[in-house]
Amino acid sequence: MTAYKFPELEQLERIIEQLGDHAQTSVIERIRYKRLEFPIHCITLGSTAPDAPVLAFFGGVHGLEKIGSEVILAYMQTLSQLLDWDEELLARLERSRLVFVPIVNPVGVFKGTRSNGNCVDLMRNAPVEGVGTTRLYSGQRITPHLPWYRGDEFNMEKEALALCDVVDQQLFSSPLSIALDLHSGFGVRDYVWFPYASRKTPFMFAAQTLALKERFDRCYPHHVYKIEPMCKEYVINGDLWDYLCDDFEQRCEAGQLFLPLTLEMGSWLWLRKSPLHLFYRHGLFHPLLPHRLQRVFRRHFMLFDFLHRSLLYPNQWAGLGQTEQQFYRDKAAGLWYG
Repeated sequence: MTAYKFPELEQLERIIEQLGDHAQTSVIERIRYKRLEFPIHCITLGSTAPDAPVLAFFGGVHGLEKIGSEVILAYMQTLSQLLDWDEELLARLERSRLVFVPIVNPVGVFKGTRSNGNCVDLMRNAPVEGVGTTRLYSGQRITPHLPWYRGDEFNMEKEALALCDVVDQQLFSSPLSIALDLHSGFGVRDYVWFPYASRKTPFMFAAQTLALKERFDRCYPHHVYKIEPMCKEYVINGDLWDYLCDDFEQRCEAGQLFLPLTLEMGSWLWLRKSPLHLFYRHGLFHPLLPHRLQRVFRRHFMLFDFLHRSLLYPNQWAGLGQTEQQFYRDKAAGLWYG
């Protein structure tokens, strides 16, 4: 087997070297494709205490949407510089943990394909069946030669299992955790989605999610995101975050909270400004012009910082009393599920 590096992987390994002793790094899986081998890296910053709140970033689940990986790498690059002098950040990390898996699907990023090397769409790969799914994009097991192929019914792909293992080991052990999975596509605006994607059932933490959303709206009233459950837009089979939510619900202890978010960067806006990009492999999912790429790198750091701070000061959104929970649950029902 030959270890092969592509630009995003090379950039990640340079950042790991820059982080030095500030980070704990591991290769959580090695993916073989033909005669090549690709690592999946996991990088951890901050407290190792099991009760530390955790914010985790995942990118490149769909290899064609490599902008997700690149935004995470840009954020990690910034952190690697701040860690040399920013005492406020260092103090935050003494009480919290940041986890990064920037390239979940290295073969897909390397090839420029949505699926992995086995032609499986990793975000359709979990053993979760959507309720009322009829369209092809919801996930299919007809043939790997069509898009949105779900893979084997009884065996998840290595990349999907690696992501689930990180969540199980790093987030499920914490009393409070947020996962942010970065994608691109779907429309001319940026979305922040939360479960469920497989059914139009209210999310188990809908009350806390709405309280967090309102806090974000108050702090940044001009933000660019539409925040809603993914099922408001479409319903799919095999969603990894639904699978992990169901697992968490069965295993969690009283008081634990796990909030998986998906940042869907609206790439149609880039295409609308430059329609000829449609004729490029990455044109529909990636800002090809340098100034647009730089703008995307800057655009989301405010959200990342807000989520990190919210983990450290959670009482107003995660520590709701019974009366407050019922109030926000009823409000969420009218806003998102009515």
